[in-house]
Amino acid sequence: MRFAAIADIHGNHLALQAVLSDIRAQGISEIVDLGDMLSGPLDARPTVDILMELGAVHLLGNHDRYLIDRPHEKMSSWERLVHTQLEPRHLDWLRTLPANSVYRDQVFLCHATPADDETYWLETVLPSGEVCMSSLESIEARAVGVAQKLILCAHTHIARAVRLRDGRLIVNPGSVGSPGYRDTHPHPHVVEAGSPDARYAILEQVDGDWQVTFRHIPYDHEAMAALARQHGKAEMASALATGWIR
Repeated sequence: MRFAAIADIHGNHLALQAVLSDIRAQGISEIVDLGDMLSGPLDARPTVDILMELGAVHLLGNHDRYLIDRPHEKMSSWERLVHTQLEPRHLDWLRTLPANSVYRDQVFLCHATPADDETYWLETVLPSGEVCMSSLESIEARAVGVAQKLILCAHTHIARAVRLRDGRLIVNPGSVGSPGYRDTHPHPHVVEAGSPDARYAILEQVDGDWQVTFRHIPYDHEAMAALARQHGKAEMASALATGWIR
């Protein structure tokens, strides 16, 4: 069993196209998408059109949910822009997507944690704003009740794999299209990937055990950075251009 996991595309259709091309080059036909597909100061329409035709397993991320669970005037700047780019059929498609899923009976899929689409799982934000790895105890506590040996999550945009003491593996594939962001919850902080590459993961089951390979794919990130600047989002443009918030 071998498949690819993508997540946190955030409207970056060029990064998505580069990742899908690399997935095909690896001979992989099965893809799971862990959500946060569209929101961001980029171009959601080509992104969602690609995803709707992909034939992958898709989850609803928190930013996807924001596009369908509140009126336009209550949305953040990212969602307000994206909402104007989408057609009713796109929003109807989002409404069909689950928050969690089990893939081929063997892999548990969620956007952030099994219980919440907004909570960091493998990372913790300290009051100082430092983003560090969560304790093993807190990670395991959020995995209670998940029977599958492989668990996939996303949300923080940080590629990471954590082996629990019972042998289960939790993997965040990293972000396809957003290598950095600033947030205020639970404390003000920034997340920076350190390079502008598009990221995804390959998962393979070998002799009953799961192996993960993280892929970092170059693409025309400058074009996406220019689009973010055009939409007045200088920090996002910096992240797209360099992988750093400046």
